[in-house]
Amino acid sequence: MNRTQKSIVALTLGAAAILPGSFAAGDARGDSGQAQQPATPAPSRVVGVITAISGNSITLKTDGGAPATIVVDADTRMLQAAPGQKDLSSAAAIQIQDLAVGDRILARVKTTEDGKLEASTVIAMKQTDIVAKQAKDRQDWQRRGVGGLVRSVDSTSHSVLIMAAEPGGSKPINVHVLPATVVRRYSPDSVKFDDAKMGTLDQIRPGDQLRARGERSADGSDLNADEIISGTFHNVAATVISADTAAGSLTLNDLATKKPVIIRITSDSQLRRLPAMMAQGIAMRLKGAANGAGPGSNGTAGGASPGSNGANGGGNASTAPESSGGGHDPRANQPRGTEGTQPRSGGDTQQMLARAPAIQLAELKKGDAVMVVATEGSDSTPATAITLLAGVEPMLQASTSASQSMLMASWNLNANGGQDAQQ
Repeated sequence: MNRTQKSIVALTLGAAAILPGSFAAGDARGDSGQAQQPATPAPSRVVGVITAISGNSITLKTDGGAPATIVVDADTRMLQAAPGQKDLSSAAAIQIQDLAVGDRILARVKTTEDGKLEASTVIAMKQTDIVAKQAKDRQDWQRRGVGGLVRSVDSTSHSVLIMAAEPGGSKPINVHVLPATVVRRYSPDSVKFDDAKMGTLDQIRPGDQLRARGERSADGSDLNADEIISGTFHNVAATVISADTAAGSLTLNDLATKKPVIIRITSDSQLRRLPAMMAQGIAMRLKGAANGAGPGSNGTAGGASPGSNGANGGGNASTAPESSGGGHDPRANQPRGTEGTQPRSGGDTQQMLARAPAIQLAELKKGDAVMVVATEGSDSTPATAITLLAGVEPMLQASTSASQSMLMASWNLNANGGQDAQQ
């Protein structure tokens, strides 16, 4: 992928950090002619969404979240590219009048003496084109996407072995990372696709969740990936100690470690409570799976990989990204299950969980049993709940580890302006 291709990818996906190289504004030189470093390096490129246009000034919200205003003039090269376009050979020349609020731009800029950001080049993508690309990619992820728990990574053959939850049980699939494969990595503090960074094969490790799209072999055991995204997520079975609605957090007693853990709850977190009949039905299925009966045996439910190792372990989740350009909302167009029906596979269980009533943080009481899929978190940020499931007492009594494996095989991420979800 050359520099122009990477720039267009950055513009499409909203990941300013992946922009290659730098665009120097030139050296500042004193009377001696020796180069002097500026006190603060000027930004070389700015990527974001237009929030206002006034005269020859364009204000945008950058992908880093901060506002920026750039100035264009008669010498500014302005082009319109289509999402997914590989180069600028077919890009159309435009004027500032052709831009609108909501369009995305990538600008090459230099800082003037009075502190303004003067643009030499502006590459724009129309909001309508991005929406259309999202819809197209959503369909492509549904048609050609696979996902599951990473079993192993082979750096020699450039492949990743995943255990994918499919009807009838888990299936091993070799995902091949080609030179043109786009590799991304979720941020430890976010489940938003726009917060994902460009990654490398060596960042992927066993226990991670991985989603890929590409061409699958006739027998379904191999996939040549056009795009993959991976991340580390945690699974916790716990009881509620307290809920802080003001702070948006839950303090839980981790049943595996017997230690308290704080989980952050955001507007993107899915909180659901299983009806008693549904929980009992799933518990019966889990008991059967633990005894080696039915699909998805080996002590797991719904075909989840045995690599799901209980609390704080990796899980088998089929994540599929949606971004501000070129992603998708994998929860769209999902069939709905029937409450009280015993799950036959990870997909069936996912449909059932989608039927469970949503609840609010304030409805969780001390002593409630919950299962949580959460982000990895960091030293500065607690893990953030992706999916929290209450009403799981019968399931945990049947098998805590199998219940957690089932949840990890079935969880959805809540798509919300760049957030990811299961296909």
